[in-house]
Formats: sequence, C-alpha cells, structure tokens
Amino acid sequence: MALSDDNLKGVTLALLSSGFIGASFIIKKKGLRKAAAASGIRAGVGGFSYLLEPLWWVGMITMILGEVANFVAYAFAPAVLVTPLGALSIIVSAVLAHFILKERLHALGILGCVMCIAGSVIIVVHAPQEREITSVREIWNMATQPAFLLYVASVVVLVFVLIFRFAPCYGQSNVLIYTGICSLMGSLSVMSVKALGTSLKLTFEGMNQLVYPETWFFMLVVATCVLTQMNYLNKALDTFNTAIVSPIYYVMFTTFTILASVIMFKDWDGQSIGSVTSEICGFIVVLSGTILLHITKDYDKNPSRGGFTQISPSLTARLNGEMLKNVEDGEMSSNGEIIVNFKRPDSY
Repeated sequence: MALSDDNLKGVTLALLSSGFIGASFIIKKKGLRKAAAASGIRAGVGGFSYLLEPLWWVGMITMILGEVANFVAYAFAPAVLVTPLGALSIIVSAVLAHFILKERLHALGILGCVMCIAGSVIIVVHAPQEREITSVREIWNMATQPAFLLYVASVVVLVFVLIFRFAPCYGQSNVLIYTGICSLMGSLSVMSVKALGTSLKLTFEGMNQLVYPETWFFMLVVATCVLTQMNYLNKALDTFNTAIVSPIYYVMFTTFTILASVIMFKDWDGQSIGSVTSEICGFIVVLSGTILLHITKDYDKNPSRGGFTQISPSLTARLNGEMLKNVEDGEMSSNGEIIVNFKRPDSY
C-alpha cells in the first residue's frame, strides 16, 4: 500500500512509540516489584509506594516519550492506521519480560505474538485514508453526533460498573477487569488526542485553534482518561504476568479505539466490502494470537499437564539428603519400624 508523506510520518512515529511503550512495561514492573519489596504493600492491592521508586519513574518517563510519539502520530495518520501498530509493544514487552523478568515466553506465546503482528499488518494494509480536517470545530461536530454520544455514555457506564462493582471482587483474579477499564478509557483518550493533535498541527500551520474552547475541553478529557488508564494499568501489571497484560490490553484497546473512530470519524464510509472484511479478518487473527498467549500464562505455575509439580534435580538431591539424615536420626519402634521425624529443609 502506498503511503502519503503524512501517513509515513505517522507510521514511523507509531513504531517508535511502540518500542518505548513496550520497554516501559518492563521497567515499570521492575520498579513495582522493588517498591513492593521495600514497603510490603503492592500496587495491586492499593499501595502507592511505587511513586517513591526511581526505577518506576524511569519507566514512566519512557512511557511518556512513547505516548508523545504516539500523540504526534495521530496528528498525521488516521487512528485505524496508527493504533494497530501498537502490536509491536507486545513483542517488545514479551521478549524483554522473558529475559529480564524471567516470565517465560513459550512456543505458543511466540506464535501468538507473530499472529498479533500479522493481523495488525492486514489491518494497516486495508486501512482507509484519513479525511481532511480544517478546524477543531469540525471534530467537535463529529464528537457531538448522537451515535458517538451514545458510545461515550456506554463507555462511562461500563467503566463505573467495572470500577465499583467488579474490580473489588474480581480485579485480583480476572485480568479483563483492569485491562477493560484501561481500554475503554483509552478509546476516549485517543479520540481526544486525535482532536487535540489535529488542533496543534493546524495551529503550527498558522490556523490558531487555541482560541476555541473545544480545544481545551479535549485537553481536559485527555488528562482525565490518561490518569485513569495509568492507575489501572499499574494494578494490572502488578497483579498479572506482563506477557499476558500487554497483548490483552492491546487487543481490547485497539478494538474499542477503532470502534470509536469508525463511529466518530466514519472511517469505513466509502470503503469496499472487501476492505472492511479484510480489516475484520485482521482483528480475528490478532484475537487468535492473544488467546494463544493467554493459554500459556499458567505454564510456569503448573508445568506438568498431569497436575504434578516438577522438581529440579538439585532440589531433589537436597530433599533426598535431608530424608537420609532424618532416617539416621530416627527411633526404632517396638515392632521394628523406624519412626522418622521428617522436617522440612530450612530452605529450598
């Protein structure tokens, strides 16, 4: 697919953004672990000690750099083109988690990552061209159309239900709760980022958009949504495996964002049925890849299919030595049996 100059800039910035954001997941989780070890209170159960951990702030700055690049990308290219490229952050975070956090990425997980990328490529190839916008008020008219207002109302209701009804009961056991909150709010933040980025782009081109109150309203929405995303993304990262959080967050975030963009900017208007079908197929491929990643999450906790825990040879030797020592220290019963006082080794 031939890309225009603006679309090429947007794709390049989106790729850089994904690299920064993928790395930030790992850096922030390292910071969360250090903070939890120092304070004894994890972010997943309401702790905020990570705010005093320098490593977490390094990760946060890395994420901000990625988000800035992503912000600028939306000013040059449509959301349906920029957003799917976030799949690269899945690869970056999963690979780094494998080597740095020792969160093992299995063969199915690798296949899942490849499928996520393949699905994203399909979406990008068939993505529609962005419509030309000359004023922030054009975007405001799109944002206040009945269909998009209904979407916004639905998102707000779902987020409140997830936060106050499901998060207290299932947040620690179901990865979809925290990632769902992040993804829903993220879809609104992207629409506002698109509006704000376009406003700033037009302003730099000589058409001042800062005089319109709509620009400042979009800025307020961005700040509110990003703060909410940051809070619940921290909870998700602290509670679940990074290699699982990243792809699930990506799929949900991408799905809701493109749905919001289709409703607000009417991206699929004028596209052929074949192109729309191809984009949907791309989503199915990405979703399939995420499922493959998801089913590997318990492998490290339950390595054996039969339900027995595998023990390393070194640990087996230590246990055998301890058992022999206990047998030597045992007593003889009246019927000639050895009474063994087996004690758990001091450390494994």
